[in-house]
Amino acid sequence: MVRFGIIGTNKITEQFLEAAGTLADFKLTAVYSRTENRAKEFAAKHGAEHIYTNLELMAASEEIDAVYIASPNSLHSEQAVLMMNHGKHVLCEKPIASNSKQLQHMLDAAAANKVVLMEAMKSTLLPGFAAIQDQLPKLGTVRKFMVNYCQYSSRYDAYKEGNVQNAFKPEFSNGSLMDIGIYCIYPMVVLFGQPENIKATSVMLDSGVDGEGSIVLQYKEMEGVITYSKITNSYLPSEIQGEAGSMVIDHINVPGKVQIHYRQGETETISEAFDGPTMQYEAAEFIRLVQNGELESPVNSHHHSSVTMAIMDTVRRQIGLVYPADR
Repeated sequence: MVRFGIIGTNKITEQFLEAAGTLADFKLTAVYSRTENRAKEFAAKHGAEHIYTNLELMAASEEIDAVYIASPNSLHSEQAVLMMNHGKHVLCEKPIASNSKQLQHMLDAAAANKVVLMEAMKSTLLPGFAAIQDQLPKLGTVRKFMVNYCQYSSRYDAYKEGNVQNAFKPEFSNGSLMDIGIYCIYPMVVLFGQPENIKATSVMLDSGVDGEGSIVLQYKEMEGVITYSKITNSYLPSEIQGEAGSMVIDHINVPGKVQIHYRQGETETISEAFDGPTMQYEAAEFIRLVQNGELESPVNSHHHSSVTMAIMDTVRRQIGLVYPADR
């Protein structure tokens, strides 16, 4: 049994608890919120015995082994380092940090304290993505990784009416790249590594964050083409194109149904869409690491998180997206 504390009492935390609650070795024991009433309400709803409004006290608690962090992006690094310095394992929502400098502080703390640190990127731990990895050689020489994730934000209407919520505030290290684009970048890094060249464009919003963007990433023998948005919807699948065939992926953020269309005309389904909470796989991977004494995931590894963050740093420099956390 791994005893969890949670930081963040929002929708994504609700989804995580629903998913992790399906696992026999998961136990929620503590909830942190800035306000006592919210902490009590959330803890009562999910059966947690302890509440905290002080992160130092939570970090020092002997009631938890690990922490799931789902606070605003700008707070991830500071909170994670605090928890790890008190010997707690950390599962941190994506993006794991605001920039590479913050991420390095987290990696240093994980190494110094010999605890697990894992970015909670659910898509790369799903069965559909495992099928993509396993079956990729069937495509022959890969020439193009063309992925697309555009999802109109439920908070964008409020933004257009003058109510700028956290999702569109630079002080929280938010915007389209960090919230949506990372779902396209991270699997590319897991499959193909670090690109040689990056070219990015975006549409910037008056609040100071990006509303949507496109990235072209050059590899030695292929290129990545990524489009993402928080201000429009898209209904197109994603595709990995090889000389022997192309792999069509229904949703790059939650790969379910994946098919290979061979050049000769045949089609092969290598993964089917599934029911159930998608975040259970990331929770299961994290718990496995803690129980086995492994310090990082081979899939959601420190290296993959670092390369992904370095790409996003480069994109932000090119589009002029600067956060207070960068200063």
